[in-house]
Amino acid sequence: MLVTFVIYISGMIIIGFIAFRSTRNFGDYILGGRKIGSVVTALSAGASDMSGWLLMGLPGAILVYGISQSWIAIGLIIGAYLNWLLIAGRLRVFTEVNHNALTLPDYFTRRFNDHSRLLRLFSALIILIFFTIYCASGVVAGARLFESTFGMSYSWAMLAGASATILYTLVGGFLAVSWTDTIQATLMMFALILTPIMVIVNAGGLNDAMLAIEAKSPEYVNLFSGMNVIAIISLLGWGLGYFGQPHILARFMAADSHKVMKNARRISMTWMVLCLSGAIAVGFFAIAYFSLHTEYLHLVTVEGRKNENVFIELSKLLFNPWIAGILLSAILAAVMSSLSCQLLVSSSAITEDFYRAFIRPTASQSELVWIGRAMVLLVAIIAILLAINPDNSVLGLVSYAWAGFGAAFGPVVIFSVFWQRITRNGALAGMVVGAVTVLLWINYNWFDLYSLIPGFIFSSLAIVVVSLLDNKPSDDIVEHFNKANRLYHDKA
Repeated sequence: MLVTFVIYISGMIIIGFIAFRSTRNFGDYILGGRKIGSVVTALSAGASDMSGWLLMGLPGAILVYGISQSWIAIGLIIGAYLNWLLIAGRLRVFTEVNHNALTLPDYFTRRFNDHSRLLRLFSALIILIFFTIYCASGVVAGARLFESTFGMSYSWAMLAGASATILYTLVGGFLAVSWTDTIQATLMMFALILTPIMVIVNAGGLNDAMLAIEAKSPEYVNLFSGMNVIAIISLLGWGLGYFGQPHILARFMAADSHKVMKNARRISMTWMVLCLSGAIAVGFFAIAYFSLHTEYLHLVTVEGRKNENVFIELSKLLFNPWIAGILLSAILAAVMSSLSCQLLVSSSAITEDFYRAFIRPTASQSELVWIGRAMVLLVAIIAILLAINPDNSVLGLVSYAWAGFGAAFGPVVIFSVFWQRITRNGALAGMVVGAVTVLLWINYNWFDLYSLIPGFIFSSLAIVVVSLLDNKPSDDIVEHFNKANRLYHDKA
C-alpha cells in the first residue's frame, strides 16, 4: 500500500510542476486563465466539493445511525443541481462583465461599485475564518488515513497527509488543482462503485445482507428512524450551502464560457449521484459485514471516531494490498482535492483582496504569484495548528465552514445575479447577518436546527429589507446588470 501511495502522490506533484510551466500571471494562478473546459469544470467542482467526509464522515454516520442519515445526500444533490442550473452560467457571465473579477470578494466589490471596499474586506475575512476551519477538516481526514493505514502517530500522520497537497498547490496553482481534481474525482468514483459491491458479496449477497441489517435493528433500514421534522430539514438544508461555497463558485468563474455549463452540469451531477450512493452503500452494508464478522467490530467503534474509518478498514480487510492501496488513495484524493482548492481560494483572498487591494496596488504579476504561493503555505500552517486535536470530527468541522459560507455568501450571490434592486448596503447586511447568525446558532444550538438554515433565511431578509430602504442602485450598476443578463441569454 505504501508503494501505491508514493506513486499516486508523486504523480500529483509532477502535475503541479507541469502546471507551473503554464502559470504566467496571477489570473492563471488563481483561475487558470478562464480556459477550463466542461469535463474538468464538472469533475473539479465535484472533487473540490466532496472532501474527506464523503469517504469517511458519511459512511461513518450511516454505519452508526443507519439509512436515515442519507437525507443529507438528498439535500446535497438537490442543492448542487440548482446551483449548476441557476447560478453557474450567470455567475460566469456576471464576473466577466464586472471587470473580469478574479475572486468572490472582487466580484462583490465590482458588482456593487463599492468604493469603500467594505464588501471586499468583510467577504475576504469570512473566507479566511471559515476556510481555515474547512482546511483543518481536510488535514484531520488525511491524518486519520495515514494514522490508520501505516500506524503513524497522529502528529506525523497529519504532516504526511498535508505536505504533498501543499506542495502541488503552492507550485501549480489553479491549473494543478483542476487537473489533479479530475484524476482524483475519477479515482473516487471507481472506489465508491467497487467497494460496496465487495462488501455486499462478503456479507453473503444482497438478500442476506439486508436480512442481517434488519436482524441487527429494523431502525437501520428506516429512512425516518430517529428523525423528526427539524432533523430532516436540517439534513436537507445542507443543499443551501452550495450557493455560497467560494471553492465551488471559483470553478464556475474559471470555465471557458457559459456554453460549457450544460454539459458540465450533466457530468458533475452523474458523478455526484454515483459517489454519494456508493458512500451510503459502504456504510449501510458495512452494518451487515461487521455483524457477521464481529471479530473486526472493534476497528469501527464510535469511540475515538473510529466509525469514520469504516471505508479504510473495509478496504484493508476485503482487498489485497495493491488494490487496497488504490482504494485508499481515493480517500487521499478526496482530501487532497478539497484541501488544495481551499488553500488556493484562501491564498487568493489574502493576495488579491488584502495585499493588492490595500497594501500594494501596483504589485507586478510575478510578485502577486509569489505572494499567493507564500499565502498557501501560511494558511496551511494555520489549518494544521487547528487540526492538532485528534478528537476533531471531519463532518463536524465541515459543517461549521459549510454553514458559514452558505449563509454569508449564498443569498448575496443569488440576489446579485437575479435582482437588479439589491444594493451595496443590502449585500453587506446579508453577509454580516448570515455569518453572525451561524456563529451564534452553533454556540447556542437553538431548536437543534442546522445553523445554515436560519443563517440563510435571516441573511436573505436582511438583503431585501436593507436594499428596499436604501437608495436605488446607480445607472452604471443597473447597466452592468442588464448587460450581463443580455449576454447570458444570448449565450444560452
